[in-house]
Amino acid sequence: MDSYVSEEVAAALAAGRPVVALESTIITHGLPRPRNLDVAVAAEEVLRHQGVTPATVGVLRGKVTVGLSIDELRTLSLDDAAIKCSIRDLPVAMARGASGGTTVAATAFLAHRAGIKVFPTGGLGGVHRGASQTYDESADLVALSQIPVVMVSAGVKSILDVGATLERLETLNVAVLGYGTDAFPGFYIADSGFPAPFRVDTPAEVTAIAHARDALGIEAAVLVARPVPVEHQLDADLHAQVLADALAAADAQGIHGHDVTPFLLDFFHTATHGASEATNVEIYLGNVALGGQIAAAW
Repeated sequence: MDSYVSEEVAAALAAGRPVVALESTIITHGLPRPRNLDVAVAAEEVLRHQGVTPATVGVLRGKVTVGLSIDELRTLSLDDAAIKCSIRDLPVAMARGASGGTTVAATAFLAHRAGIKVFPTGGLGGVHRGASQTYDESADLVALSQIPVVMVSAGVKSILDVGATLERLETLNVAVLGYGTDAFPGFYIADSGFPAPFRVDTPAEVTAIAHARDALGIEAAVLVARPVPVEHQLDADLHAQVLADALAAADAQGIHGHDVTPFLLDFFHTATHGASEATNVEIYLGNVALGGQIAAAW
């Protein structure tokens, strides 16, 4: 696996310097061009300004890479054929020479194998609405139950069943920490309506909990749930109406499985005239900054 780690990332890890992993589905499936590349570069710059080495993870022509270069990021951002790679898709992409953006699950898996402990994202995947009939649940949850990273997110995507997702995280032994909040964040909105199981207010508190987890030998993630700043959240009434319309549209068009999330996010973008995308970017870059602070504290 070491051969897939870039020289810059490998050197930082060997020297004990802070390194933060970044996903690449935001480049391939999360944002339109050219904003996808702009945000990917901005996220890396946020970390570099903190003295933290960024390690964007992705698959380029069958090669898994932890620490994509700017040229590789650009290539991936322009690839219409790039697939969405969760853990199960990685060997297929490698064997077939395909390119792809790594999901939360795949990024956490590859980051952990490389020795990277912190990974920020936007919104976590979870239990989909109606999962009691469809069994539709993100592989992100299973991955977090087995991979001891510190994950920073804005809760779970608000298009999901937030209550059921919190129940699953509890069952899977994933510690959930509200960062500076007693409420569990709702991605586009600061408060999902559910309480956060625990609250922390500093990066040092997060790292103390992670160290205690490691001392106990618990092989599960610590999830740090950072809410979007209230001034950047979507209007709550608008969010509720657009969500209802988006879910109805997905059902009417027969969209299921891993196609649901990109469909709903695109629906939000159109219905809010781009406001949801701006919120998404604010969430992501803020979470990256917190991830850098946690890695530095570690």
